[in-house]
Amino acid sequence: MTARFNHTIIASLDAAATAAFTLELLEGTELPSWGPFINIGIGDGVMLQFAEPPIEFPPQHYAYLVDDAHFDRAVATIRAREQDHWADPQRTRPGEINTEHGGRGVYLLDPSGHYLELLTRPYL
Repeated sequence: MTARFNHTIIASLDAAATAAFTLELLEGTELPSWGPFINIGIGDGVMLQFAEPPIEFPPQHYAYLVDDAHFDRAVATIRAREQDHWADPQRTRPGEINTEHGGRGVYLLDPSGHYLELLTRPYL
């Protein structure tokens, strides 16, 4: 059997706020939560678990592949919130999206300071 990605725990300053933010942006589904985890589901049966660890954590990078219509809705949401976003991970092109790799992409920060990337075409 080929390995498939199943779930990950995303360290959060405020698990509820970060889960709600991600749920809306990714148009995910609420899943049953337990223990310290607030869980949401995204495509291919992947579960994202948000938790508040008792330690400081460095920001991570999470990239999500979305279709063109979802990308348009997400960018509209980002702009309606007047949320900072960039066309590049170095944050040198504020307020823009990119058209690299044969698709479109945008970078933003979630409420816990993690770098999120939405892209419409995979790199490979």
